[in-house]
Amino acid sequence: MDYKIILYIVFTFVAAFALSGVNFNAIIKKDKVIEARVLVVILSLSLGYLLTNFVVAFVN
Repeated sequence: MDYKIILYIVFTFVAAFALSGVNFNAIIKKDKVIEARVLVVILSLSLGYLLTNFVVAFVN
């Protein structure tokens, strides 16, 4: 169970790093910086969760 927590953290940071390369300025309205950051956080957590479940299911 401990390895899943570590994988969640690692994959969440990897997803956040990958999403930092996406230009959200073209998608988000002007002067909506907080909303863009919240979107990145939600997407990072979601991708981290999905990647962790994929890796654990693949290993098992």
